[in-house]
Amino acid sequence: QVQLVESGGGLVQPGGSLRLACAASGLTFSSYAMSWYRQAPGKERELVASIISAGRTTTYKESVKGRFTISRDNAKNTVYLQMSGLKPEDTAVYYCKAAREVSYWGKGTLVTVSS
Repeated sequence: QVQLVESGGGLVQPGGSLRLACAASGLTFSSYAMSWYRQAPGKERELVASIISAGRTTTYKESVKGRFTISRDNAKNTVYLQMSGLKPEDTAVYYCKAAREVSYWGKGTLVTVSS
């Protein structure tokens, strides 16, 4: 049974940092492309960042470039999202996704950026 479990969300002040983690089990992690998505209240889910299985190619939503960094540790079956310079508009539930022929989703972790 495939499981993706996100952690690391919370309340942070504008300009602060958080590191999200997504621990995967039940799949061959290294062969999956991993992504972080987010969904703000009343908005559609959007892609934030992706990293391919080899970990050498990353892509980012334009508004997070230079502030967010996606990385993966295939030995730990974990993908990370380091977020810095957080803004109120980054407030959302953050989800990780594992994709190959089939996609799997975690249940999300809430990030709230507020003073």
